Amino acid sequence: MPDILIRKTARAGHITLDRPEALNALTWEMCRAIDTALEDWRSDPDIALVLIDAAGNRAFCAGGDIAEMYEAGQRGDFDYGAQFWADEYRLNLKLSRYDKPIVSFLHGFTMGGGVGIGCHGSHRIVCESSRIAMPECGIGLIPDVGGSLLLARAPGRLGLYLGLTGARMSPGDAIQCGFADHFLPEDSWPALKTTLSDTGDIAALQPETPPPSDLAKNQPQIDTLFEASTVELILDALDAAGTDLAEKTAAQIRRNSPLSMACALTLITRLTESSTLAEALNWEYRFTSRAARYGDFLEGIRAAIIEKGSTPNWRHPIGGISGDDLARMLAPVPNPPIAEGDIP
Repeated sequence: MPDILIRKTARAGHITLDRPEALNALTWEMCRAIDTALEDWRSDPDIALVLIDAAGNRAFCAGGDIAEMYEAGQRGDFDYGAQFWADEYRLNLKLSRYDKPIVSFLHGFTMGGGVGIGCHGSHRIVCESSRIAMPECGIGLIPDVGGSLLLARAPGRLGLYLGLTGARMSPGDAIQCGFADHFLPEDSWPALKTTLSDTGDIAALQPETPPPSDLAKNQPQIDTLFEASTVELILDALDAAGTDLAEKTAAQIRRNSPLSMACALTLITRLTESSTLAEALNWEYRFTSRAARYGDFLEGIRAAIIEKGSTPNWRHPIGGISGDDLARMLAPVPNPPIAEGDIP
């Protein structure tokens, strides 16, 4: 099908996202195609492992294709986005539980929906150009596709920093924060893919030492600045600190949706090391399924995508989020995407 290449190459099932002009943004049809391929290959004795990569030089996948969701929301159709997210989240869980190795090659930008496709498999490879981020609070969403759990499991308060700011991780940062496993220079990737395909042997993957992580270096400062329990108190700490990092971080936070950040902080804080991906996805769905109707999603897309660079008019000021606001966005939903029986 257009936008994605799915084929068998010797011992590998090979999926290539193929929308380079759109930074390989993920459509609903692409999600369905990946899901079908994974089901077909699960019982195929010829397939020993799965490779996921992307066309073009700029991005593995810069997020979900949100144009259709925006147009549907403008028409008052809020079911379209909710159904898309439900299918996407079930695919994220399937990738995490797949019983054959999944090797993802995360070059360039990997953000939002790209994290959901590329960062839940068993072997996640980054290179020099890799920049991974969860920037959803900037468009009126929250870190989703299981990103909330990855953020919750990052060392110290780094996950809160990344979730509230949308800051981009370098390859060293991504490994430090649990979004990737291995570093390999990008020029070595073609030969590795060939070897993995020919042999079906994951032992062919021999990673190199990753570049250093700036986030690891800055973690003591970030842990202190993000120890408060609300976004407004975190901003108070940032403003009082007066460091370059604190000033840059405060500016990033002030651009984002206050409602999204308050809910993201609640969710990332709630999730723990004992939480499962299935639980996190269902929590995320509580917010995303309501984001167009009750949140800032449509306004965020208008400002960031439709009228690029315009200032969004968020529903709430920072510090203006009530307990009722949080409860409305994070209350249980009648039909969560992951059935209770599928949550261990």
